[in-house]
Amino acid sequence: MEALRVSPVHSLGFPARLDKTQFGKLIPSLAFSSDQRNNQSKSKLFTAVSSSVSTELTDPFQPEVKTQTPDGKFDWYAQWYPIMPLCDLDNRRPHAKKVMGLDVVVWWDRNESAWKVFDDSCPHRLAPLSEGRIDQWGRLQCVYHGWCFNGSGDCKFIPQAPPDGPQIQTSKKACVAVYPSTVMNDILWFWPNTDPQYKDILKEKTPPYFPELNDPSYTKSMGNREFPFGYEILLENLMDPSHVPYAHYGILRTRQPENKVDREGGRPMDMRVNKLDENGFFAKQDWEGNSEFIAPCVFYGHSAALPDKGNGAASSAGTKKEKRMALIFFGVPVSPGKSRLIWAIPRNFGIWIDKIVPRWIFHLGQNLILDSDLYLLHVEERRILEFGSAEWNKVCFVPTKADALVVGFRNWLNKYGGGQVDWRGKFSGVLSPSPPRDQLMERYWSHVVNCPSCSAAYKALNVLEVVLKVVSVALIGILAATKLAATSMVARTTMVSLAILCFASSKWLAQFVYKNFHFHDYIHAFH
Repeated sequence: MEALRVSPVHSLGFPARLDKTQFGKLIPSLAFSSDQRNNQSKSKLFTAVSSSVSTELTDPFQPEVKTQTPDGKFDWYAQWYPIMPLCDLDNRRPHAKKVMGLDVVVWWDRNESAWKVFDDSCPHRLAPLSEGRIDQWGRLQCVYHGWCFNGSGDCKFIPQAPPDGPQIQTSKKACVAVYPSTVMNDILWFWPNTDPQYKDILKEKTPPYFPELNDPSYTKSMGNREFPFGYEILLENLMDPSHVPYAHYGILRTRQPENKVDREGGRPMDMRVNKLDENGFFAKQDWEGNSEFIAPCVFYGHSAALPDKGNGAASSAGTKKEKRMALIFFGVPVSPGKSRLIWAIPRNFGIWIDKIVPRWIFHLGQNLILDSDLYLLHVEERRILEFGSAEWNKVCFVPTKADALVVGFRNWLNKYGGGQVDWRGKFSGVLSPSPPRDQLMERYWSHVVNCPSCSAAYKALNVLEVVLKVVSVALIGILAATKLAATSMVARTTMVSLAILCFASSKWLAQFVYKNFHFHDYIHAFH
């Protein structure tokens, strides 16, 4: 992992030629030089779902459907929520997911060529449909008793029902609740309400749209990670640039101020929140950067043209393509004390890197970054809940402008969101006890099993480890079974050396797999 620390650019999926100054402007602030989004699309869809970010800080997109409850509060169940990137979904099997405390099953309906999101409960005996399979007719089958459902949630087959008897599968009680869902920017979204009035909600309101993620001249690095802390803490952390040089010291290079007052190089930040309303807010930074919170899940920042070390005249004349990139974070409320982060890093330069380097290589460094403040956030959430989330402004002392976005988010949450996610009575206000550190920060269940690239690498590396051990033992066995007179000293020395090398390599590989796919502690005192 040392290589990742000395080259954090690669760990985040950026090309090595992005220098220190450029990197510092992009990563720690999450706020980029002012520039309007790439407004290439003039379609109705783009107009309906995109929101421009510019130096004028234009109004965010206004939904056409009501997103407030009768008492005027933000309606948490009248919003689109991202579930997973398509690259992390296998269309051969159902997937169990939880969003807003709702257990849902995600599966690919090949008859309609669409992803479906159902209530993860069979109407027969409430067995989880996510443990089922997709049968040869493309139906979702419950493997407890074999009931089968089509993409509309209708029960099409009950094996226990006599074929010449009543058609009980046509009963409404045999149907599965279906959530509205759609794919936007290669991410699956769903509407957490199965009320029939929302069946065609996509015609009235669509998820946020980001042109960079659909632009063929851009490449994008996507990933996901589950966290043992809640949505509120996750969003706060994403909006807090001043923690980066400290919590991620030795992993991320940051823009250094001229007058350093400490080793890490923290500095004052003039950050301001503008146009805060029910739909989120815009933020302005002292280095002329903008970022945007699109309620309830998205924190978005993008760059204008990045500096080019090449021929400036040629670049200004338009003979060179301007370098642009963005960071798009989706903070998903999973359940009380749990959240999911989906990230996308679109850029229009260094595209060749993503074509030759597998995703799991980038995820090694990205997970190290996420782990380095995970424990801090887990403890922070529990301490805040000891006083109650409504007391956040009293128990947290946030006197500097560097906390403006965090304060802005809390103001939005208190003014519009009721102070916290509406779990509809599912949360008592008390979180479960903290597990041991190695369980809290484990990567396998929080990321690897949900990432096809990392999962495949994990299996391949484990196989390689076993092969190295077998080769090592086999070489020693061959050497022991061979008469000394039948082999030369050079041959024996070579075989022994290879056996030792294979054994040592297997041990190193086992440690590498454990640290990168299971648990890698980050002790801040030693960095």
